[in-house]
Amino acid sequence: MAQVSQKEALRRWQLHCEKVQTHTTVKAHETEAQRKARIKRLLANYSDFVDYYFPHYTDDPKTGKHTPCAPFHIKAANTIRKNHTIQYAAQWARGHAKSTHFDIFIPMWLKANGDLNVMVLVGKSNENANTLLGDIQAELEFNQRYIADFGSQKCEGSWQTGEFVTSDGVAFFARGRGQSPRGLRHREHRPDYVVIDDLDDDELVNNPDRVKRLTKWVKEALFGALDGGRGRFVMVGNLIGKCSVLANFIASKGVVVSKVNAIDRDGKPSWAAKWDIEEINKMAGFMGYTSFQREMMNNPITEGAVFRNDWIKWKKMLPLAEYDSIVAYCDPSFKGSTKNDYKAIKVWGKKGTELHHIAAFVRQCSVAEMVRWFYDLYEHISAANAVADYFIEANFLQDIILDEFTREGNLRGYQMPIRADRRKKPDKFQRIEAISPLWERGFVYYNIDLRNDPDMVAGLEQTLAFEKGMSGHDDAPDADEGAIYILQQRTRKEAFPFSFGRRTTNKYQW
Repeated sequence: MAQVSQKEALRRWQLHCEKVQTHTTVKAHETEAQRKARIKRLLANYSDFVDYYFPHYTDDPKTGKHTPCAPFHIKAANTIRKNHTIQYAAQWARGHAKSTHFDIFIPMWLKANGDLNVMVLVGKSNENANTLLGDIQAELEFNQRYIADFGSQKCEGSWQTGEFVTSDGVAFFARGRGQSPRGLRHREHRPDYVVIDDLDDDELVNNPDRVKRLTKWVKEALFGALDGGRGRFVMVGNLIGKCSVLANFIASKGVVVSKVNAIDRDGKPSWAAKWDIEEINKMAGFMGYTSFQREMMNNPITEGAVFRNDWIKWKKMLPLAEYDSIVAYCDPSFKGSTKNDYKAIKVWGKKGTELHHIAAFVRQCSVAEMVRWFYDLYEHISAANAVADYFIEANFLQDIILDEFTREGNLRGYQMPIRADRRKKPDKFQRIEAISPLWERGFVYYNIDLRNDPDMVAGLEQTLAFEKGMSGHDDAPDADEGAIYILQQRTRKEAFPFSFGRRTTNKYQW
């Protein structure tokens, strides 16, 4: 993107100031008692504060639609306000108003409550930080409702130079990443609200050395700008890389983390007032799986060398009874700790030459949770008047797992017909790599109704990241290979009965 000239940036800012002034006319016919009661209510209620003072952000003049704060906006604001000293990370999907709330609404709410002295806004570059700072200066100088209730906010200085001070003595500074924040203060006050806005970018997250240096700068020079760590130290962004400053910040001890994906665990939009599920699904379809996970679900996926994202195809599954064969294959880990491998159950169906990934269970959980899901699956398939074969790797079928199956079966009044897969398996990488052409040639389809299901997402992440010598988890693609091998062997035997003798071949004329 070409850099905007200072003249053009000022022109755009002035147009924005006119918009702020026009949309914040003061309501007439209000007694002084009513005014004081209203201000008291707004200072105590963040959502109402935003609705009243910022209609140019929350109301669409063309459609008349009002978009209120989401619950996660309100929770974040209240957490920040209640904790005068806090390290906070807002790991929010794109389009969910990170900058608007943390760069404008929350600091203005703190200021109105007399709880802000010096704010520092940090961006990717000095120019970017200055532009972000311009948005809050526009509100302070031209928001008529805010001025009417809290007095003149006339500023000395300008966002263009990266710093200004309001008429009542609250200072605002902008800094680019890596720029020295040492010595920042206004009179006797050191910074008490630092917000780091979208520090990571595509180039940075591919450079571990730069990420390490910038993380060090955040934790040392920038954090040191506070008064001995006292104050609100906030970082906002979406997780675009596992090697990123945001990832390192989140992993730091004591950080309060707010994670908001475009779609929640129930498959619903996290900000339902702004986004509906149809819009989000269209977005996901256009962006592709890995891009959508990265930008909208805080799930950066590094593709491996075996499976490619553009091989992932989705479609509506058939009624279970219509499949030629169904196999549910379980690849459990030995332990129940979340620090160990995932337990994976993959359900695959075959119809003709197509392989359908019907359902998935991919979790770091206890054996009991895995067994309960397996029994629930058995009951679901039986209720659909369908038949499936249920397998588990023989080397995992130990007493502890058998005991858990028996215990669950006793509770339900029957024992699940699970078989041990006693195949002598070749090397894992070779086995999984050998089935990848089925994806490449378009024979594999995933259940579109489970596109945003956490288990399906976790399994796909492992599949796309699979490569030789990988250090991550591969339980899901291993279970896929087990199920597909059995399906292919079974239907192959049915199609080509075993017989001795020379096979008749066609002779081609070249």
